[in-house]
Amino acid sequence: MRGIGLFVAGLIVGAAVPAVLAQRADAPADRRGVVMMNHVAVNVPDLPAAVEYYAAKMGYREAFRVNDAAGQPRIIYLHISRDTFLELNQAGPQRPAGFSHYGLHVENAAGAVAAFRERGVTVTDTSVSDTKAILANITDPYLGRIELAELPAGSLHRQAIARWAR
Repeated sequence: MRGIGLFVAGLIVGAAVPAVLAQRADAPADRRGVVMMNHVAVNVPDLPAAVEYYAAKMGYREAFRVNDAAGQPRIIYLHISRDTFLELNQAGPQRPAGFSHYGLHVENAAGAVAAFRERGVTVTDTSVSDTKAILANITDPYLGRIELAELPAGSLHRQAIARWAR
């Protein structure tokens, strides 16, 4: 139950962040960079069972997956809507079950990193993930981690969005 509460809280917070940033009259448009909340990530004890649950009970469908070196799923993204995903990761000793992070889609990851650092936020440099997204991570004192994700045309996210059929 706690995990679902954190999931819902993440959705609410993530939906509010772009709206709050957009309402700041003193923030130039090119410095905000946040397009929308892109995903909520949850670590689950049984990845196949979680995928089955979210597909059967919530109606989410698989968008894409990333397998490990042994060919086993490591990350599975499910469509909540065309542009919003639930990211499922296998829980383990280094990755406890429950809420992991939420991701914000940004127009330009490097620009977003600079803008957030200017505001005093602790944020990593950018890197390219195995999903081909350009990522950086904010250390949030309340939620732990917020992922900034620039989604180039070749990213698995953009490819999944392009395949979306209503």
